[in-house]
Amino acid sequence: MLFWIIAAGLSAIVLAALLAPLRRRDENEAPAPDVAFYKGQMSEIENEHERGLLSEEETERARTEIARRLLAADRSGRREALGRGPAWPAAALGAVVLIGGAFLVYADLGAPGLPDQPLQARLAAAQELRAARPSQQQAESRTPATPVQAPQEYLDMVAELRAAVPERPEDLTGWTLLSRHEAALGNYAAAARAQERVIALKGAAASFEDRLALIDRMVAAAGGLVSADVEERLTRLLAERDDAAGPLYYMGLLHAQTERPDLAFRYWKRAIEQGDPAAPHVALARAQIPRAAALAGVDYSLPPLPGPSAADIEAAGEMTAEDREGMIRGMVEGLASRLAETGGSAEEWARLIGALGVLGERERAAAIWAEAQQVFAGTPDLDKIRAAAREAGVEG
Repeated sequence: MLFWIIAAGLSAIVLAALLAPLRRRDENEAPAPDVAFYKGQMSEIENEHERGLLSEEETERARTEIARRLLAADRSGRREALGRGPAWPAAALGAVVLIGGAFLVYADLGAPGLPDQPLQARLAAAQELRAARPSQQQAESRTPATPVQAPQEYLDMVAELRAAVPERPEDLTGWTLLSRHEAALGNYAAAARAQERVIALKGAAASFEDRLALIDRMVAAAGGLVSADVEERLTRLLAERDDAAGPLYYMGLLHAQTERPDLAFRYWKRAIEQGDPAAPHVALARAQIPRAAALAGVDYSLPPLPGPSAADIEAAGEMTAEDREGMIRGMVEGLASRLAETGGSAEEWARLIGALGVLGERERAAAIWAEAQQVFAGTPDLDKIRAAAREAGVEG
């Protein structure tokens, strides 16, 4: 209600500002020149009559004639004013269109039915939303499987692995491979269960990356939701390494999902500033931080990404075809190795898939595409990689 009172008051002020000049013009508007002239003549006749220069009969005759001309001049002036058109109705119509248009735009783009939201109430609502999250098990049960296309040979290999590994419960290598390949095929819940087994077998020797990989699979299995179970694991990881991009990204995602864009922005900003620009979690943070910044009312510009130097580009242009192909293969292998170890941006994944397609290594391209679908699940960046996979002939 307070909003509408303020809006109505501002509208009244605008309307008064629009109509005030017209009122001043009407008040100060001079009479028509002919009318003023005849009124002056009437005054002169009265003066001459008083001084005895005109008789009563002559004065009355002159009064009658001037009065007739004065009425004619007044009627003529009114017709001219009507011909110019009334200013008040036009101004009033313009004001109604302007103010009414503003209210219509707000009704369409704004939220007229939304009540006032004081900070304390919004914080309480965010806390309630956070507390009402489904459990990891509930979220996984609600998330449908996302099958990934892959060569039949690869599918057969994973099927064999899926059947053999449970028969060897202490086979750490088998469970590690099963977790990785289930994730590559989009079977995130199965991948998470396998990764849990990997961590259980390693015990205290389980690395930071092992536990982060489990979080990756759990979030994907929950359809992108950061559950309370995942939050507990993230808290422990951040206690070990408060500059790790992966946990920072997921904590930001948690706050974005619970209506706290201000906190999401802070976590994602730290992930971008402290993490490797080529890491997938940093790429995800870069993709989502602009919206969080806008919702939080922060003016923020992404830092530029590093790229090849001008000297590198010039040197590549001077190579022979054979040398250039060798350089490309070397770059492809280096990029593939780095993505396998530390991850990378969506552009790099797309570049690797495209390069493998050009080099004729379609099976490798298909495997990379399958893994990319797990890493970038639920993000807009996946479309960029899908386009590269389609060009390489391993998607669609």
